[in-house]
Amino acid sequence: MPLPKPPASRASFLPAAAYDTQAAPKPSRQPTKAAAPAADERTPALELRADPAPVAAAPTGMPTKAAAKKSTAPARPAAQSKPRKPRHTGPAKLFVLDTNVLMHDPMSIYRFDEHDIYLPMITLEELDGHKKGMSEVSRNVRQVSRELDALAGDSLDPAAGVPLAKTGHREAGGKLFFQTTFLDAKLPAGLPQGKADNQILGVVQSLREQHSKEREVVLVSKDINMRIKARAMGLAAEDYFNDKTLEDGDLLYTGVMALPADFWERHGKTMESWNQGGHTFYRISGPLVPVLMVNQFVFLEVPGEAPLYARVNEITGKTAVLKTLRDYTHAKNSIWGVTARNREQNFALNLLMDPECDFITLTGTAGTGKTLMTLAAGLSQVMEDRRYTEIIVTRVTVPVGEDIGFLPGNEEEKMGPWMGALDDNLEVLAKSDNSAGEWGRAATNDLVRSKIKIKSLNFMRGRTFLNKFVIIDEAQNLTPKQMKTLITRAGPGTKIVCLGNLAQIDTPYLTEGSSGLTFAVDRFKGWPHSGHITLARGERSRLADFASEVL
Repeated sequence: MPLPKPPASRASFLPAAAYDTQAAPKPSRQPTKAAAPAADERTPALELRADPAPVAAAPTGMPTKAAAKKSTAPARPAAQSKPRKPRHTGPAKLFVLDTNVLMHDPMSIYRFDEHDIYLPMITLEELDGHKKGMSEVSRNVRQVSRELDALAGDSLDPAAGVPLAKTGHREAGGKLFFQTTFLDAKLPAGLPQGKADNQILGVVQSLREQHSKEREVVLVSKDINMRIKARAMGLAAEDYFNDKTLEDGDLLYTGVMALPADFWERHGKTMESWNQGGHTFYRISGPLVPVLMVNQFVFLEVPGEAPLYARVNEITGKTAVLKTLRDYTHAKNSIWGVTARNREQNFALNLLMDPECDFITLTGTAGTGKTLMTLAAGLSQVMEDRRYTEIIVTRVTVPVGEDIGFLPGNEEEKMGPWMGALDDNLEVLAKSDNSAGEWGRAATNDLVRSKIKIKSLNFMRGRTFLNKFVIIDEAQNLTPKQMKTLITRAGPGTKIVCLGNLAQIDTPYLTEGSSGLTFAVDRFKGWPHSGHITLARGERSRLADFASEVL
């Protein structure tokens, strides 16, 4: 489009009358849809209009397409926050919380999305009875009391409820209701009226009779027997599922993937390979790359061909870099006299000996070699490589049977009976050195024990470990909060290894889905400085392997 011609003469100043003419309101040139009513003489010239203002005519010589586009474009509405889409369609449910739910998760009142929460008065009475003490349950009860006090800080209307988003938790879209009136419910004759659980069941039954046509009333409890009684009375009852990382333990990340037989045909066309530091690297691209994770192990075993054992070293866009492993099944690569006996143990030793991996989780059944490999890798890096200063071993003190009472001595002496597995593995590692005599093995054993410190979980808060090799045994008995407390103790140069068997959880209210070990495995997968291996094959003895299958 040609530019307008430049002015031929010098411009002159406008007279004062021209400013008055420009400031006066002009009639609109656009036709209106309906005739406007006659304006009052007292109406000022400037009015707030809902419709867009008329567009002034373009000056002579300027293009008019932009002006026409502006006049026809609709007015852009003001930016508004997008409302959160509710997960549940229909009327909001009313969840009645049992006391054990609040004791288990202090923030559970904010975990029910757009639904409402109802707290019976007997629940608050039970909370008041458990607020004293230094246990984890007492701390949770005090946290719940602080949250409820913040919500009910002002004068509240019992009928209207308290918005749960009042204290800044925007994920909670419902309201909190307290029981302020007596609810008369007719319980079955066999249920004692004075028991707290039965009083809560009476509250649920009364609420269901009141709201039967409006919305559903559901009891949420961690007590299995209470849920059974509620369902026997025809009441809706559910477990508290928000604390579970996974619904099914079989969905847990294993850290190992078997490659398909046509892997090289589908991924080898644009493959690049090179050697560096004694390892072979493969840069691949193909349909398998989106499902891979950093530090995940892959293997390809085809009859008649050389097997491939590699680890995903890097993922960039649609390409992934695979790095071959060091073969710890060979005697020349043994770690403190220990060699890997199967594929998963070889993967685990590659993680344990990698200085770039700061957090490692090993799960598996009894006898898969978790503690032995971890202890051997720790001794090798402390005594030979001087990478860490010492080994710190801790575990959860949950007895399998009856408790034997208080134990005498200091911290290490009290933890001694719980560390029988450590002593058994140290005995195996001490016997692996056949070159030294009896005196040499005894001296080595004393030196090794001087580098191993046994600590209790009760005194971990506030500590910082610098250049330590930390082993957390029996980690399946940890809650997610305890796991976070331990992992955040790590300082610069510290490696933390969590060992556990999810089939041997001894802590009440913990399952495979809600264990702290499951929580850590799921949250750390894909992080470049962490790794996980599920050991599947037992190597303890043929008796232990057969017993784990048939018993």
